[in-house]
Amino acid sequence: MSFRWDLSNLYTSFESEEFTKDYSSLDKDIETLNNFAQNNFREESAVNILGFIKLLNSFYSKFTRLYNYAELTLSVDVNDKTAQRYDELLFKKLPKIKKAEVMFKKYLGLIDDIDALIENNEGLKEFEFFIKDCIKESRHILSDDEEVIIAKLQTTGSNAFSTLHNQATSNHLVDINLEGEDKKLPLPYVRNLAYSDKAEVRKKAYEAELKSYKNIDLASAACLNGIKGEVITLCRERGYESPLHMTLERSRMEKETLDVMLQAMTESLPYFRKYLSKKAELLGHKEGLPFYDLFAPVKLSDKEERTFTREEARAYIIKNFGTFSPKLAAFADKAFENKWIDGEIREGKQGGAFCAGIHALGESRIMANFNGTLNDVLTLSHELGHGYHGECLKNESYLNSDYPMPIAETASIFCETIVKNAAIKEGSREEAFSILEGSISDACQVIADIMSRYYFETALFKIRDDHALSVDELKDEMIKAQLATYGDGLDKNFLHPYMWICKPHYYYVDSNFYNFPYAFGQLFAKGLYAIYLEKGQEFVEEYDKLLAITGKKSVADVAKIMNVDVNSIEFWRGSLKLIENEIDEFVNM
Repeated sequence: MSFRWDLSNLYTSFESEEFTKDYSSLDKDIETLNNFAQNNFREESAVNILGFIKLLNSFYSKFTRLYNYAELTLSVDVNDKTAQRYDELLFKKLPKIKKAEVMFKKYLGLIDDIDALIENNEGLKEFEFFIKDCIKESRHILSDDEEVIIAKLQTTGSNAFSTLHNQATSNHLVDINLEGEDKKLPLPYVRNLAYSDKAEVRKKAYEAELKSYKNIDLASAACLNGIKGEVITLCRERGYESPLHMTLERSRMEKETLDVMLQAMTESLPYFRKYLSKKAELLGHKEGLPFYDLFAPVKLSDKEERTFTREEARAYIIKNFGTFSPKLAAFADKAFENKWIDGEIREGKQGGAFCAGIHALGESRIMANFNGTLNDVLTLSHELGHGYHGECLKNESYLNSDYPMPIAETASIFCETIVKNAAIKEGSREEAFSILEGSISDACQVIADIMSRYYFETALFKIRDDHALSVDELKDEMIKAQLATYGDGLDKNFLHPYMWICKPHYYYVDSNFYNFPYAFGQLFAKGLYAIYLEKGQEFVEEYDKLLAITGKKSVADVAKIMNVDVNSIEFWRGSLKLIENEIDEFVNM
């Protein structure tokens, strides 16, 4: 089974006739959009609104298809010069429609009674949420010329910094001695050694990783300061209270939701410290768990852990997805069969994993770094969940398929939970214990570590508003954030001061605070899974409907589909209680 994806449904090459034709026609599409905006926003008209929406839908469908091809090609070979060139050229196209989009949003904001206009037009009803979201955003829009200048400057500002950091980390090789041999290994490979069953290897990898960052820490700090400095400036100019305020508004999430979720998470931290302390004890540590053993496998016996070939991983995922619904299993089978997954580890390929939805095709592409562990199988399950979310949205128009960050992790974590619970249920006592520990370890990352990242980014924005942070300041703030959440669960002598380099989310230009959405997704998905266990198959159809409307509702309204109140702390406590029960079970075993 091939474990490299096939992008030919997008384009066969950058030189292909179809790519050349689509790329060349973008300028004409941009001209059409701009002319429409210049000539049709003088009077209230449903025809004008729908006409622009149709043109915008068409443009983004073509643009994202081209951009996805460049980005996906680059993600598995960061040294592909042609992909780099088109990635940059395509990004430069977006500022050219900025003025038209700004004019459209301002036009909508000036309509006296938008509700009446929508009520009397079926076409507008389909895009009601998008229209009202544009009106809300219009309150933060600057002048037409200012917005165009900002969009142009970002190509050589924040976007350039983001690209530089991505290239630096993707090409980063770590000097490490393994089995008596000096090697230069890709950063993702070395970071994956944190899951090794050999204590010496884990510690060596951790020490080599931290030492290697000195080669790129100055450049990474410059990238981070540049990106966050730009965000602070634009937030202030646009009238947002803070970058967090902007993130919440764009996430369609209320501050009250975040506050009650963080409060519930804070209450649960003693449980996670209890887990970390027990794991430290099992591994022979007396001062808490050193960071290099956070992901160390803990076993009840010396039996080798189960490993999976690519074919076995495929069969295992499809079988367990099928226990939830045939539709989900069929989707996973299609993703493997049609080569939508690139799981092979190779130099020049990005670390980690992601799923890219290609709405124009109704398809997805999944990048992973597959070593054959159960954790890798769970990662594939997670990313296939993202893909299934896209599958449920593929019949929506492009503009109605854009869901916010907090909802983005729901389907992925739900799918991961299906496979994880199946592995625990069917495994031996030894396997169940190992999987349970892995499940708690993942939850610890999504609660304790995510909170540390949230604290770090909060401090980062506060200090960056005063001055650019040095490498030492960034390291100090990361240590403070880790101690604030992990507490005495970790050994204070072995933390990870460079986590701000290896986590790409800090460098996402348009996605600040891409940390709490993971906690939201984990806990929301756990809450939904509990409802599924209660309702059974009755839940499945409702779940698909929930995923299908995520582009057209606020976070709170999406949750109401399942009668969930995300502003109630009891919901979050209930989800966290499921994890706390697992921790108790682990400690008792």
